[in-house]
Amino acid sequence: MTKEINDQDIDTEVIAETENFLAWRADEPDGESTYHLELNNLTVHFFKEEWQEFLALVDTLLDR
Repeated sequence: MTKEINDQDIDTEVIAETENFLAWRADEPDGESTYHLELNNLTVHFFKEEWQEFLALVDTLLDR
């Protein structure tokens, strides 16, 4: 899904979605991609390097 937010040139893409959770990416006008994880009423924002580290953490958790 691609959409614009607040009439800015920010393209967003839903990465994954369940009934209660949502992960999405925003391509900012400055070329930076940010990642957002919505968990019910909590949203966590990540820069690309932080997102990659978070995914590595999740992979480690899944291996246990």
